[in-house]
Amino acid sequence: MKKITLLTGSAALMAALSAPAFAQTEIAAGADATGISGINDRIIDVEDAVQDDFDRDNDAARFGNPDRREGLFGSVALTYAGSTGNEESQDFSLAGRVSNNAGPWQQSVGMLIEFGEDQQGNKDKEEVSTIYDGAYYFNDRFYAFVLGRFSIDGLANGDPDYDGQPDSEIAEKLGDFARDGFIGVGPGYRVINTEQTAWRVQAGIGYRYTQTGAQKSGFDLVDPDGDGVFVREEVTDSSDSGVGYIVSSRLYHRFNDMVFITNDTDYLSSEDSDDVITNQFGVNFQMSDQLATRVSYTTEYQENRPIRTDNTLGVSVVYGF
Repeated sequence: MKKITLLTGSAALMAALSAPAFAQTEIAAGADATGISGINDRIIDVEDAVQDDFDRDNDAARFGNPDRREGLFGSVALTYAGSTGNEESQDFSLAGRVSNNAGPWQQSVGMLIEFGEDQQGNKDKEEVSTIYDGAYYFNDRFYAFVLGRFSIDGLANGDPDYDGQPDSEIAEKLGDFARDGFIGVGPGYRVINTEQTAWRVQAGIGYRYTQTGAQKSGFDLVDPDGDGVFVREEVTDSSDSGVGYIVSSRLYHRFNDMVFITNDTDYLSSEDSDDVITNQFGVNFQMSDQLATRVSYTTEYQENRPIRTDNTLGVSVVYGF
C-alpha cells in the first residue's frame, strides 16, 4: 500500500476548501488582451501564498476552538471554463462546505468535484472528494477530534479516452487510486496554554482503504486497431486496507512583540507502509509595521527510501508601504 497520508489535525482539514472569493476579471480596460490580467493574477497568488505561510505559523487553533460562530452555516462555489478554436478544452469545479457549531462541538463537511478535458478533448481530471472534520472541546486544554476523507478518481478506474496521449501518462493515471478513504479519531491536549507559550499534542488511530483500477506493474496497454487508441488488457482491481497511527506536536513561543518561533512535528506509522516523520521549525520577525519575515526549515524522514531525509529551507518576506 502506498504511504498513508494522514491529515495531522482538525485544522488541516478545515483548510482543504475555502469560502468562495470574487474578483474582477481584469484590473483595467485592455488588461486582458495585453496579458496584464494574467500577470496580476499570479502576483495575487504569490501574495496569498506568503500570507498563508504567516497564518499557518500563527496557528488559529493554539488556544482553543478557532471558529466561535454558532449554528449551521456554509457556502458553495462553482467555476467553469471552456475554450474552442485552436484548442478545445474545458474545466469544471464545484466546492462546498457545511459547518455546524453547537457549544463545545464543532463539525464540518466539505465536498469537491473537479472535471477537466485537455486540448485533445481527453479527460485529464475526473475526481470527487468529501471530507469530515469534527472536534469536541471538553475544556480549554482537552479536546477530541474526528477526521474523515473519501476520494474517487474516475480516470484510475473505468474507460476514459486516451487518444493521442503518451503511454507514460496513461500508465500514471491507471496507477492512481480509484478509491481512497480514511477515518481517524483521537484525543488532544494543550500542555502549555499562555499568551507567550502554547504547546499542544495529539494522537490518533485511523483506518484507510484504497482501491486501484490497475496496478502500477503487471498490466499492458495495447493498440489493437493501430489508430493510436490504447486500451487496457487484463486489468485487475487491487484493494488494500490498514491501520495507521499518528502523533503530533505543535509548539508556539513568543520572545517579544517582534519575534516568535514555531515547531511542528508529526510521526506517522502504519501496518503496511513506511514510517514517516516530519518537522518544521519556523522563526517569524515583525521588524516593523511595514516589514515581516518568516524563515522555516522543514525535514521529512521516510523509512526505506534511497535518501531517507529531505530538507527544505523556506523564506517569506512581506513589506508594505
